[in-house]
Amino acid sequence: MPDDAIARPVAVQRGLLRFLTCGSVDDGKSTLIGRLLFNAELVLADQMEALERESRRFGTTGGDIDFSLLLDGLEDERQQRITIDVAYRFFATPRRSFIVADTPGHEQYTRNMVTGASTADLAVLLVDARKGVLTQTRRHSLICSLLGIRHVALAVNKLDLVGYDRAVFERIAEDYAGVAAGLGFASLAMIPISARQGDNITAPSPNIPWHEGPSLLEYLESVDVEDTAAARPFRFPVQWINRPDLDFRGFAGTVAGGAVMPGDPVVVMGSGRQSRVKEIVTFDGRLPLAIAGDAVTLTLEDEIDISRGDLLAAPQARAEFADQFAATLVWMKEESLIPGRSYWLKLGTRTVAATVTTIKHGIDVDTGAHLAAHTLGSNEIGFCNISTATPVAFDPYDANRETGGFILIDRFTQETAAAGMIAFALRRASNIHWQDSTVTPGQRAQLKGQQPAVLWFTGLSGAGKSTIANRVEQKLAALGCHTMLLDGDNVRHGLNRDLGFTDADRVENIRRVAEAARLMAEAGLVAICAFISPFRADRQ
Repeated sequence: MPDDAIARPVAVQRGLLRFLTCGSVDDGKSTLIGRLLFNAELVLADQMEALERESRRFGTTGGDIDFSLLLDGLEDERQQRITIDVAYRFFATPRRSFIVADTPGHEQYTRNMVTGASTADLAVLLVDARKGVLTQTRRHSLICSLLGIRHVALAVNKLDLVGYDRAVFERIAEDYAGVAAGLGFASLAMIPISARQGDNITAPSPNIPWHEGPSLLEYLESVDVEDTAAARPFRFPVQWINRPDLDFRGFAGTVAGGAVMPGDPVVVMGSGRQSRVKEIVTFDGRLPLAIAGDAVTLTLEDEIDISRGDLLAAPQARAEFADQFAATLVWMKEESLIPGRSYWLKLGTRTVAATVTTIKHGIDVDTGAHLAAHTLGSNEIGFCNISTATPVAFDPYDANRETGGFILIDRFTQETAAAGMIAFALRRASNIHWQDSTVTPGQRAQLKGQQPAVLWFTGLSGAGKSTIANRVEQKLAALGCHTMLLDGDNVRHGLNRDLGFTDADRVENIRRVAEAARLMAEAGLVAICAFISPFRADRQ
């Protein structure tokens, strides 16, 4: 029966809590959330009827209701009796509102777990009382730490299957305390439960009289995870320019950190131009204050150049601005990461071309150990150096998740390739500056009397690339054009003599040649390239 504790009123309702459930396979994550919703009387009558039908068809609890089916909505999930996708549910009690992400436990779906963890404030980590702390328990704990989750509740589930033995619970709690010791969690709660039987889910259970702490729901209702985002330096990624008429020009977006009031100074990261906030405008009217999480339109006292993707910041506490930084990457694509390949990097509202230049080390997600790595496969994690085509504004991820987290996107398929968390700007990014030449590429082209270009011939070995490229250069030379032919074999005798024929070396081979061809085009030449370009992503 639902617990009376759900309905009791309180004087103050805490803010929204975003949490996820994680843990090893079959530890009962989906069952826990389903039971939580049921005990909180948040399952409607028609949902109960459907749940009873589905339990008879797919359930694993005999004739009883299988609460996991409330969350496992995919047909494959029900047939395999596992969680694959991330399932989100909103629910509320008189004391608090919640958004819970039910994440998969299988190692092959680690990327899905990362998706759920990226927006969570707290993790409920389940452990099967019969099995104790497993490899996947350590894996998910490390991922939670990397994703900036600082509050964890260890829910020791299925206590009914070990006779509600206190010694079993205390042994698992002690084991996990050792795992969590070096992960930087701000708070750690240990809660014994039985999701299937409903013990200690929403109220203390008579089957666990030795537990003196709160039930799981009581803990979730009362835990303090108040984000300090409003106390951080002001950050405002510009999403779009709001220009309904000639008399109004505002900058729309969501405050990503700190707070802002009319009259506050702001600086545009990159250009360094400064102004003051004139008004804070919303659909419902003007506001005297906007804090982190508020979607607003800001107007400024001065007319300065601002575009989508720019970041407004507090002048006294500016964001980093660099084109190279170090970051932790969680690789999500089936195709492995190869350093040197170009991707789209989306950071807040800014999208730029970017390249993973170096994998400093891989991370063993079972132990946290650093591993030598030249590539990252699907679901693997590494610490990498990243270079962007143009500088971007950011904060370290542990200082601000909104301005320190990013994704990499495959430029050809538009698939999300990786999720990243910025650690710090690379020193060489501030030491190396672009030197503008007083002679422009246009002037060089004018001196040569031609339109510079890059002509790229590709194909399999023996397909005739070099032959055609030679003929094209002969024809252009006969017309008086200034050309330069770059041939794959010739370049490997000099510029690329250090490269082999691994996938990573092939990507680097093409990257170097493309850079050389670009420089030749800027010099006013027609660069003719004949290379095997084996990877579609590089050709695009």
